[in-house]
Amino acid sequence: AGQWLRLQDLEKVHPDRLLYPDFHEQLADAMRLETELFFNSLVREDRSMFDLLTADYTFVNERLARHYDIPHVYGSHFRRVSLDRLPNDARRGLLGHASILAVTAYPNRTSPVLRGKWVLENLLGTPPASPPPDVPSLEETTNDGEVLSMREATERHRANPLWASCHRLMDPPGFALEQFDAVGRFRTHTAANTPIDATGEFPDGTQFDGASGLRDALVSSPGRFVGTLTEKLMTYALGRGLEHYDAPTVRGILRDAAEENYRFSSIILGIVKSPPFRMRS
Repeated sequence: AGQWLRLQDLEKVHPDRLLYPDFHEQLADAMRLETELFFNSLVREDRSMFDLLTADYTFVNERLARHYDIPHVYGSHFRRVSLDRLPNDARRGLLGHASILAVTAYPNRTSPVLRGKWVLENLLGTPPASPPPDVPSLEETTNDGEVLSMREATERHRANPLWASCHRLMDPPGFALEQFDAVGRFRTHTAANTPIDATGEFPDGTQFDGASGLRDALVSSPGRFVGTLTEKLMTYALGRGLEHYDAPTVRGILRDAAEENYRFSSIILGIVKSPPFRMRS
């Protein structure tokens, strides 16, 4: 889970202290531990892979609960809490974990591009092409000095047809996660104090609004999400990248796991019983 979700990158997260004075090393450690405990609980309880996106609970201590605005959590020890205490369901599952939201942001602002790229690579298995070397930085203000929202700045940036094709894929899921700031706090307005527009659309026409809408869109295509996670687990199990001749094995694992609602054990047993795993040299 640490490798898949890049949790080690939290050590490199150093938000601007003027903009995020409450962020410190202890909070980063709590973010990482939340995701580790969450993943561990799903494996040990043999839950469906979909719970990674839809679970209505998480693990927090007092410091992280305060960051999430979850009331009545006291002390430094972690405990399982229901997310029903929150006014909306944007925090459910991995898309609401501050660990992931923080490693996909810049020190002084969010990045729909980084977050969208993370969704494509880690949840949908469709990494975008590498950017050309001469891509200019994002312009965050107009010529008149007016501060732009990240959506406005990104849409201006992708107006160039050379960059539009990649951004058309990356930006929509990134816009959905604009409901969270650069350190993973929920918000309804941008840094420019304009209402968040968290709507987006996948190339196949699937529309979504916010983190909860993006989550529903991902769950509605089980083959893509569970297939990507199966490939990640299989890569970890085999100690090598997957090749084209591994595709039938992956499809067979998914076909059998579907009968058990994609429980963790069904995926893991499918991998360890597969010829690529049993016949490793």
